[in-house]
Amino acid sequence: MEPADADVYFGKVLRHSPSGTRLGRSQALSTYFTFLELRHKVEIHRMTGRVVECPIDEMNRPRGAKDAQLRIPPSEPEIGRLFTGWGGELATCRKFAPTVRNYTASKLMSQVGLRVSEACGLDLDDIKWDLGRFGKLHVRHGKGARGSGPRERMVPLINGADRTLRWFIEDVWGQFDDDHTRPGAPLFPSERRNTDGSARRVGDDALRNGLDNAVEAHLPSWTDRLTPHVLRHFCASQLYGNGLDLLAIQEVLGHSWIATTMRYIHV
Repeated sequence: MEPADADVYFGKVLRHSPSGTRLGRSQALSTYFTFLELRHKVEIHRMTGRVVECPIDEMNRPRGAKDAQLRIPPSEPEIGRLFTGWGGELATCRKFAPTVRNYTASKLMSQVGLRVSEACGLDLDDIKWDLGRFGKLHVRHGKGARGSGPRERMVPLINGADRTLRWFIEDVWGQFDDDHTRPGAPLFPSERRNTDGSARRVGDDALRNGLDNAVEAHLPSWTDRLTPHVLRHFCASQLYGNGLDLLAIQEVLGHSWIATTMRYIHV
């Protein structure tokens, strides 16, 4: 592998790839060849007559910097304080049903690590109460990778998620829509209506804004820092701290690689 090969790789193969992908591949190649030069340069020259040289040089190196984003979540007492305060607010809030919807969606993200887009895409029919000990969620719109499209997975309703959903569906969902048997009825409806009078599906902006407002009111030290993605990190850390196997956490979060799951755990 020579600089000309790297020219083709970054100039043609990865030409239209995201900058983060290009930077990550460049760093991986640089690290690998640094390892060869430090550990095996003499041995390789003796065996092949070639001198190891990194193909990434100043001419073909992707520009920019990619720093690892360490999303260390709040502690369990802090998350408990957030949801306790948010839950107390439900008795006095101006719009009860939308506030409870945002509360429930955020609670679910912290309990089973759903992405906000996955929560928005859930239907009532996606809750399979008869599967497993606690029931399961059929996540149909999981994040895909490398052009694979959405990846489906089954998420067990562990960590109290079953109680959270039963309460929301039995006591609150009917305030959005009165037909729970309608095919495609969203689990988290919007206040807006479709042309046939049924409730629309909530957007991720509404759930993000609901979480932001609750954090500002009940956990102000985390204002502008506690996002739905940080709640995924909290969920992974809490499940691991409670003894759940690393591979099981990988399945719950829907990661393709165990190394990705390991970056989510902070204990």
